Amino acid sequence: MKVGLISDVHSNRVALEAVLEAMPPVDQLLCAGDVVGYNPWPGDCVDVLRDRNVPTVMGNHDAAVVEGTAFRFNGMARAGVEHAKTRLEEDQLAWLESLPEERLACDGRVKLVHGHPDDPDRYTRYTYPKEFSPGLLEDEDVLVLGHTHVQGVEQFAEGIVVNPGSVGQPRDGDPRAGYAVVDLDGLTVETHRVEYDIEAVQEAVTEAGLPDRIGQRLARGK
Repeated sequence: MKVGLISDVHSNRVALEAVLEAMPPVDQLLCAGDVVGYNPWPGDCVDVLRDRNVPTVMGNHDAAVVEGTAFRFNGMARAGVEHAKTRLEEDQLAWLESLPEERLACDGRVKLVHGHPDDPDRYTRYTYPKEFSPGLLEDEDVLVLGHTHVQGVEQFAEGIVVNPGSVGQPRDGDPRAGYAVVDLDGLTVETHRVEYDIEAVQEAVTEAGLPDRIGQRLARGK
């Protein structure tokens, strides 16, 4: 069974479309949260995942939109949250609000979270062996997380921890949209990057009245 993994779409419809077009055939698609925030198309991105019935967990930007916690964010993040609030329809907001912080998928073989399993807002990067204690995966084979916008894969005796990277706002110095594919039969992971029209997103950011820095950072992958 092959499973496509995405995370941190952040309202970037152009990048999401590029990822879905480039992704090889998979049996299931999963999303590790932050569907909205930052970029201009929150409703479109919600619709794509909702219409495809993609199992998704709530990211911190998703939560900020439905719970009103954007005061914790910097100016760019707050602007993206406020933009989403004004653009999302009631049914789209209801879908976001229904997302759990954690869920199992693929007959319980995959655990899906946004940040750390013990704290959805906790960034976990580069130090997977130090971050995860024995027994973390319990009966699951794969733990999928996002939040950092940085791709990473770590193999443990119990299974695999994988961050597919960010679709809509990579932060590892590579501006290409990120995703991953897990083969549950062989317990292997392939990480992928795909180019998309960043200039089109930058123009849309400006047209939407969002901070230009949101678009500028896309070209740097930062």
